[in-house]
Amino acid sequence: MAYSLEQCWHRVPGGTATAAIELARVLPNLRRDIQLIGFAGRHKTAPQDAYQPPINVEQLFLSGAALYESSMRFGFPKVEQATGQVDLLHCTSIIPFASKSKMVATIHDLAFLKYPQFFSRRGNSVFRRSLKILLERADVLLCSSQSTLEDCAEYGFSRDRLEHVPLGVVAPMVMTSRDQVKTRYKLPDEYLLFVGTLEPRKNLSQLIDALEILGDSVPDLVVVGSTGWGDVPEAENLTSKTKMRVHFAGFVQPSDLGAIYAGAQVLCYPSLMEGFGLPILEAMSYGTPVVTSKGSSTQEVSGNAAVLVDPLNIESIAAGITQAISHKAELSQLGRKRASEMTWQATAQKTVEVYERVVQ
Repeated sequence: MAYSLEQCWHRVPGGTATAAIELARVLPNLRRDIQLIGFAGRHKTAPQDAYQPPINVEQLFLSGAALYESSMRFGFPKVEQATGQVDLLHCTSIIPFASKSKMVATIHDLAFLKYPQFFSRRGNSVFRRSLKILLERADVLLCSSQSTLEDCAEYGFSRDRLEHVPLGVVAPMVMTSRDQVKTRYKLPDEYLLFVGTLEPRKNLSQLIDALEILGDSVPDLVVVGSTGWGDVPEAENLTSKTKMRVHFAGFVQPSDLGAIYAGAQVLCYPSLMEGFGLPILEAMSYGTPVVTSKGSSTQEVSGNAAVLVDPLNIESIAAGITQAISHKAELSQLGRKRASEMTWQATAQKTVEVYERVVQ
């Protein structure tokens, strides 16, 4: 089976790369008769250490934007030029690679349809064309959340082509001591935490406004994540005007991230829209209370184990943070239980069931 891993080489690989990597790590151990053949474009360098694929990756002769554009516009290069003949193509992101084989694609969200203002002009164009091709070409879409599945159905996909396949979370693993991490990233003794690619839909500006309301009654905010587009200058401007202390840690290696989660008072994740929201489960697995948005996939993912807030209302966000701090022990217990229910093994099992259905 051909398995796309081009996103591992993106400037900001993000959750789509993490999901593809973790699934690829589990699938071969689940079923010995499944042979994953990874493919990506031709790159001169390896991905960042955190996004190294766990399987061999064959190379096509194009990469990045050129590969995406050629695949969508001209239908080449076919993935089989790199992988050889396969029974199935799994596109692990919204990009529909060209192939002669049957196709399964993973869709995390359709945020570009609901919030086009939060995406670049090129991003909007690529995602919209990709979705149109998937509507014509994909046999089944694997949707990370029921919310995304409903969005795909509303777009025009028949429900027999849609499967809800939730993502999982890796078991807690603190590879670096808290003291080492605190020194390395200049972290305060106590802190609130935000984790995610820094882009407008993550709603960081509203979070900082909410923290301004709370003032000195709450710890500093630590922001972990690579720059997406559009939000970082705005956020830095806000921090220059506010009394709230915000620490931008940038990209953090996975070996350090566990200790940062474990040391946080609360994960603040008031995103406007997510396909899933992996940081929610990651924080819960370390017993860190979570504040996140209601009425979206983040509510679905968190179950009854998080404090839910209106992401458009800074008073609601502020009240949620206060509630999470005051109910830390209870939320920690609920969160650990919720995270234990969401495994990559379960994701892989549901994925295999779809593979079998499509190739029959």
